Amino acid sequence: MRALPLLLLLAALPACAPGALPGLRSTLLPATAQDNARRGAVEIAVKGNFASVLDDISRGGGSALERAFDAAGVPLADRPARRLQLTGDLGLFESNPGALVTSLLLWGG
Repeated sequence: MRALPLLLLLAALPACAPGALPGLRSTLLPATAQDNARRGAVEIAVKGNFASVLDDISRGGGSALERAFDAAGVPLADRPARRLQLTGDLGLFESNPGALVTSLLLWGG
């Protein structure tokens, strides 16, 4: 019976591996130039046009939000669901552009 918990633990370990969550890296690994470039592009797209991005979120889409999605690499097929999520969390993002950047990076790849 002691082998069963060990087998379950071993089966769950791959989910903890770096790369298990697309768009995120382990904090133990240094950021690559590609990671930094993508983060910078998303920050510029969001923070440089923050009012327009928020307006687009409240309207369910628009060009400023699409540019932010593009910078983050959010797949086209995922965008309708992500727009709904952003609309639901608009209150959070209105006061925290960094949270919006982080969400986009998580959803992108």
